[in-house]
Amino acid sequence: APQKMTRQDVPRAFPTVDVPDHAHYTIGVVILIVGITGTLGNFLVFYAFCRSRSLQTPANILIINLAISDFLMSITQSPVFFTNSLYKHWIFGEKG
Repeated sequence: APQKMTRQDVPRAFPTVDVPDHAHYTIGVVILIVGITGTLGNFLVFYAFCRSRSLQTPANILIINLAISDFLMSITQSPVFFTNSLYKHWIFGEKG
């Protein structure tokens, strides 16, 4: 059976940088703020579009499409990035 290679088997294949702990936490907090703002802001755009008949024009459907995709990006990617920043490494395993 073939052996599985690790990063120790290939020197300099995955260069790393020693980043201070406060940098991880700062980036995590910024990502959390961006994620919350993106989630709330895009939800409000979608809510206003659904509640106001005058906003429901063909041109605004593009805006809603962008708001929905940005909303989904905010609620799926921000928590993952924030959690990894707190732990200072990828915590979801090889398959994740």
